[in-house]
Amino acid sequence: MTNPSKTNNRRFKFFASIEGVSFLLLIGVGLPLKHVWGIPEFSKNMGLIHGITFVLYLLAIIQNKVLFDWNIGKTLLAILLSIVPFGPFYVVRKMVPKMKG
Repeated sequence: MTNPSKTNNRRFKFFASIEGVSFLLLIGVGLPLKHVWGIPEFSKNMGLIHGITFVLYLLAIIQNKVLFDWNIGKTLLAILLSIVPFGPFYVVRKMVPKMKG
């Protein structure tokens, strides 16, 4: 039988990764395309994708808070790091408990 904590960790890492990548694509590719070359389509589409992944990531943070009994400081730090480039990757690397098996 699958360990629910391990499954939750995988899900959280997935959402954090796609949120982090979508954010980097939005600011690293979308903004230059829009503001330097006047091509707003990529930014518009990537903004929608990033918005959806951001909400999923926030829900995953709340789920981790409940499942792993994160204190309010750790929870707020994970949320704050979601608006920093590479922040979600830091959260996954340093704040998600390591699971064996």
